Amino acid sequence: MTASLPGAADGPADALGSPRLLARLLSGPSGIGTGSLRLAPVAAEPDTPSSPPSPSQRIEGLYSPPAVRDDRALADEINDRLVEWAEQEVALYPDTDHRAALVGFDPGRSVVLCHPDAPDIDHLMAAARLLVGENAVDDYFCEAEYGGRADRRGAALAVAQSAIDPAHNIPRYEADWRSGLASHPALRAMRSAMDHLRALATPAQAHRYRHDIAGLYLGYNAEGDCVTQHRTPAVWEYLVQRQLNSFRPCLTITDAVGGYELPAQLFAEPAVQRAVALSSNAATICNDLYSLRKEQQGERFHYSLPTVITAEENCSVEDAFQQAIEVHNDLVRLFEEQAAALSVTDPLVARFMTGLANWVGGNHEWHAGHVGTRYATSP
Repeated sequence: MTASLPGAADGPADALGSPRLLARLLSGPSGIGTGSLRLAPVAAEPDTPSSPPSPSQRIEGLYSPPAVRDDRALADEINDRLVEWAEQEVALYPDTDHRAALVGFDPGRSVVLCHPDAPDIDHLMAAARLLVGENAVDDYFCEAEYGGRADRRGAALAVAQSAIDPAHNIPRYEADWRSGLASHPALRAMRSAMDHLRALATPAQAHRYRHDIAGLYLGYNAEGDCVTQHRTPAVWEYLVQRQLNSFRPCLTITDAVGGYELPAQLFAEPAVQRAVALSSNAATICNDLYSLRKEQQGERFHYSLPTVITAEENCSVEDAFQQAIEVHNDLVRLFEEQAAALSVTDPLVARFMTGLANWVGGNHEWHAGHVGTRYATSP
């Protein structure tokens, strides 16, 4: 099912940046058979102060586009296929039984929520494999409990990049590289996931994803440096890091997963790039907010937008949490303004902007109701 193209035939009432156009842009699919996919508009933000959330509790005042599809049966089917892929094709986490953890993470529901315009389950599976692969790289190379080491992180991530961006060398060393990839589960997972993406994406879309993963790994290294040094960065520096260490690779392939292509010259336009950055930044700050309490309960040094605001403003974490909500909401509104302006310029751009909004809304819905994984919170 494909989202409609807001702005493609708008009259004067849908002028640049108008409320009507914005509402249509963020309302999700329309047309025959799509009524059940649209939820009620997000309620107005309350004036009462907010606090870090407890499990399955929405954060009061957190502004987001609505999710337009939530299909439990489809999510379960994707999770089942992911388990089969992880266990039989790439032997992910081969030494420990992580089946329950993979299903508990519920990547199937994440991609169902975030990609409501995917034409079939194969496209959703492409997004789901990449999501699981990215998390495996994070686990194995950045988390001590899986063997990640600060003094080896950069080298390990460079090899991880080669799993999706192949090394080109003379036959002898290329054979060594292939053997190295085959020897590690996270590398096997990313290589396989990338092969599945390439089967349905254009070369430009695949290259776009590789570029954004390289940025993600740069963000991993920046965070790793701060964690190793127990250094809390300034808020502005943290936001720079977070723009790299973000969900951007997932959002940037929204057209590939949707079964179409935003041409490379349009994707590269600065205004489109700004919309991608704003939407991915907002989605990632949403993660900061929902995961705060769990991260604070961990033993390792941790920082997030609320904690860096706490340090810089010398305020309570509750006050900083509210300020972080405001940063998130401002990012979403800036994205909405940018998306509305762009959506009157080209039908494909409008479709892509709708896809980004769907991802932001689906991501919020997944975090708000998710319990039992790395993103869960505790009372």
